[in-house]
Amino acid sequence: QVPLVESGGGLVPPGGSLNLSCTASSSLFRIITMGWYRQAPGKRRELVATQASAGNPNYADSLKGRFTISRDNAKNTVYLYMNNLTPEDTAVYYCYADVWSRGDYWGQGTQVTVSS
Repeated sequence: QVPLVESGGGLVPPGGSLNLSCTASSSLFRIITMGWYRQAPGKRRELVATQASAGNPNYADSLKGRFTISRDNAKNTVYLYMNNLTPEDTAVYYCYADVWSRGDYWGQGTQVTVSS
C-alpha cells in the first residue's frame, strides 16, 4: 500500500489556479504533520506549507497569500490550493507526512507546470 497518494497536478496558464490533494494510507496513523514541498529543475527541494494536526499552518514566506493549505484529519488528507500561479511555481510537488515514532514519509510527486 502506497503511504501517500497525491493527485491534482497538471498544466495551468499563468494567473491560473490549481488544487492538489494527498491522502495517507490507513497504515499511517498518528500523523503529526502533513504538508507540501516542491522541487524545481536544478533547485533544491523547498517548503511550500505544512499543517500540524492542530494549530496554525506554516507557509513559505514567498507563498503566503497565494497558496492555502488545508487538512482533514478524519480523512488523513491534506490539500493545497494554489492561486495566481506564475511560471516560477513550476515544479514537482511532493506530499509530506511526519508520522509519530516512524519518521518522515514522502509522496511520489506530482508535476505542476505553469505555462501559456
